[in-house]
Amino acid sequence: MRMKVSESMCPERLVMEHVTSRWGTLALIALLDRSYRFSELRRQIGAVSEKMLAQTLRTLERDGLVRREAKPVIPPRVDYSLTDLGREAAEQVRGLARWTERRMAAVEQAREAYDAART
Repeated sequence: MRMKVSESMCPERLVMEHVTSRWGTLALIALLDRSYRFSELRRQIGAVSEKMLAQTLRTLERDGLVRREAKPVIPPRVDYSLTDLGREAAEQVRGLARWTERRMAAVEQAREAYDAART
């Protein structure tokens, strides 16, 4: 993954993008409950390609939010879980997700009012 100049100048923004990305958010929230094998996590999240989930997990692992544990068994087993830092981030993301669920009716009303005023 190539970094843009603006990303290298603002590392906080880059981490924010990782944590709040579509798949990053869903992975973090899912991992709050327990650790998952890759295929289990993919099913839990739903509608994510293997490639996208793998890329998301690598990014979150690099940021220190997700732990990847490969177990030396046959067949190979890899489990993903949150680090302490990841748990902290996931709690924040889950709070935002819960707020969205609670306030969706107000958002819909605002959208309808906006659309009505524009026509």
